[in-house]
Amino acid sequence: MAGSYLYLAPQLPDAIGIREVEYQTPLRIYSSDEKLMAEYGEKRREPVTFDHLPPLFVQAVLAAEDERFFRHAGVDVKGLARAAVELIRYREIRSGGSTITMQVARNFFLDREQRFLRKFNEIVLAMQIENILTKEQILELYLNKIYLGHRSYGAQAAAKVYYGKDIGELTLPQLAMIAGLPKAPSAYNPITNPERAVQRRNWILGRMHETGAITEEQMEQARQAPVTARYHTSRPEVEGAYVAEMARLAVADIIPGDLYTQGLRVITTVDSKRQEAAVRALREGLHEYDERHGYRGPLAEVDTGSLPELTWPQGDEAEAAPEDEAPQPELARPEEEDQEGLGNDVVAWLDTFKDQPAYGPLRTAIVTEIREDAAAVLLGDGKQAVVAWKDISWARPALRKGYVGEKPKQVADVLKVGNVIYLRPVNDKNGAHWRLAQLPQAQSALVSLDPETGALQALQGGYSFAASNFNRAMQGQRQAGSVFKPFVYTAALENGFTPATIINDAPVVYDSAELGKAWRPKGSSGRFYGPTRMREALYRSLNLVSIRILRQVGIEQTMETLKEFGLPYDRFQRDLSLALGSGSLTPLELATAYAMFANGGYRVAPWYIDRIEDRDGHVLWRAPEVLRCDLPCADERARIATEEAAWEQREQLPTLLEREEVSLGNNNRDDQPPETLQPPPVLAPRTLDPEVAWLMNSMLQDVIKRGTGRQASSLGRKDLAGKTGTTNNHVDAWFSGYAPSLVTTVWVGLDTPTSLGWGEYGGRAALPIWTSYMGKALDGVPETSLRQPPGIVSVRIDPKSGLVARSGNSNAIFEYFREDDVPEQESPYNGGSGGSPEQIF
Repeated sequence: MAGSYLYLAPQLPDAIGIREVEYQTPLRIYSSDEKLMAEYGEKRREPVTFDHLPPLFVQAVLAAEDERFFRHAGVDVKGLARAAVELIRYREIRSGGSTITMQVARNFFLDREQRFLRKFNEIVLAMQIENILTKEQILELYLNKIYLGHRSYGAQAAAKVYYGKDIGELTLPQLAMIAGLPKAPSAYNPITNPERAVQRRNWILGRMHETGAITEEQMEQARQAPVTARYHTSRPEVEGAYVAEMARLAVADIIPGDLYTQGLRVITTVDSKRQEAAVRALREGLHEYDERHGYRGPLAEVDTGSLPELTWPQGDEAEAAPEDEAPQPELARPEEEDQEGLGNDVVAWLDTFKDQPAYGPLRTAIVTEIREDAAAVLLGDGKQAVVAWKDISWARPALRKGYVGEKPKQVADVLKVGNVIYLRPVNDKNGAHWRLAQLPQAQSALVSLDPETGALQALQGGYSFAASNFNRAMQGQRQAGSVFKPFVYTAALENGFTPATIINDAPVVYDSAELGKAWRPKGSSGRFYGPTRMREALYRSLNLVSIRILRQVGIEQTMETLKEFGLPYDRFQRDLSLALGSGSLTPLELATAYAMFANGGYRVAPWYIDRIEDRDGHVLWRAPEVLRCDLPCADERARIATEEAAWEQREQLPTLLEREEVSLGNNNRDDQPPETLQPPPVLAPRTLDPEVAWLMNSMLQDVIKRGTGRQASSLGRKDLAGKTGTTNNHVDAWFSGYAPSLVTTVWVGLDTPTSLGWGEYGGRAALPIWTSYMGKALDGVPETSLRQPPGIVSVRIDPKSGLVARSGNSNAIFEYFREDDVPEQESPYNGGSGGSPEQIF
């Protein structure tokens, strides 16, 4: 033995490296308050310390794998002798005789090939490891490293996969079940091989009794316990799959190499409460739209003639809808519950629709019985529920071109036994209940930013990431419609117009070379208001006024204003249709531009990763600082130039992960954490005159006070502003608005540009989503006002002429102007019309 040790030891890896072991753990994405949004990686692992492991679990593992673990020095002589006898007798290794320490040596340093020499290598390394680590440290390594089936590595991950709980929350039979997995994760898997798993569990319980770890009563009681294991997907704490995917792609650009085994933690800027509010508001808004356009029928129809009859659920037998919509896995299918105890009748029904997917809050169910005022259903998890008539009565049949049929009078007009349907939980004044639903055909996107810095607060790129991973919030370029008009009005204010300037809202025909034909624009209502003040024209969203403004300001001059907002002006048509929002924008681009109205004219860039940490919480990368400045920003640019020069020199150093590996290779790991990298600051220059920004904010507030966005007044706040938008034939519906501390844009439409249906304006399809979200997002946030610049004055004007009112004018109202743009006083001889002929006609 001594000779073998002296011969083999120099050829083996240095066991001292076991101190610096690095587990392969997945990439995890978190909200700003560190709630999990998603994880990426083939291996599910959550390393825990020995103190976190329940003593009964440790006893179960030792009973199954290495009873004398705390008494030997890494090598169990009895076990090796048994293995040697088996080798001589059967010419093959059967039991192996490996201790837990030898398994640690094999798992961390050696391959798994069954060779005689490898056993000696294990022995030598095990003896070295025992001299380096305590028994508790060895067990900790073993129980964090081993593969336990279904992509789970380590005891904590296995507890989450099989039982959806922390290892410390499991019962004795559950702990024994996991302790039986290391020997053969497939053969003794409680999900795929429950019978063999129970045999293995019961054997381990018997061994625990023999060793004195449990009493006979505990053993017998645990042996009678049913198999409760089922596959639990990784369930996030906050539903934010679209944001998480954005963050994953961004991290790949920051840190090269394999991201999915290093245990990186990505902390985003997303506020978890606002993100949850965004998801709920968007889905609720899409369901409301969907119900307005009728029921398209069941997912499938099952012949139930050969199925056993199920009784109508009574009292506690009826499954209640959840009061809160918990975050779901990326793809929520009917729960693969352990079917033991459900009964053969229920299982037979479940088998008929088990392959139907469900998304987000939707749950699949099959109708088992109908009455005049209710329907009994069987949910995908094997539980029965009752759906009341009030939650079915909306289902008028969907017809072509958005029309709907007659309102149903009873349940049988909508459903029949054997229909496979979707249900969604609703929690309103009547409590929590199930409602007939369908996967909405329309889609939506919501983006919410902090206008001061551009930090993303919430984002949802569609109804469900699992149903479609196309991120409409940042990838969907759609025509903006009237939500674009504030940018045209801003160009006007920068070029001598005022909120009181009179523009004629009247029919007009343009014979334009750019358009290639005569163009007869009109308003959505078909009504013409004649000479109208700009403020009123904006909150009424008058198309002809916007066109006249653009024509007078000029397209090239307007393009210069669009540059100030950071808008992608190169994508826009250079003709008068620009005034009506013919240009295409993503919701993220639009929200970023609207942030300038909220923050007083500073152009910010959206960002969503706050920092990147290693598995130990050391910050590897931090987001650059945002510097606000007034042009030309000389001091700020000089500072950035200095930091950029230093940053360029650092790029010659090893990558982030290489630097971390170097720092972790020393014995003073905690004393020398990896260096934090932070890119140079990002400039947020003031590109919009503060007086213009303030005037636009004032005009956009009127959209909510008395215009197309009046529904937002239900929030009871005086600091809201925004604009609705609808494109031709109701293809796209928008609302973009803000409070000074939060800017949010909502889009609703179909992925293939098609009409949403008659009457589906931005104020009807998009604004309710915005209002629902902002009501929760601004809860507890005090009202604030954009500071009025010193160059703004308030003057009494005549509302018909837009000129300064004469004393005694009983119709006079107050209007705001820049000091240099205050109009002249109205003349008693101009009939109150005011303005120039060009402005009027």
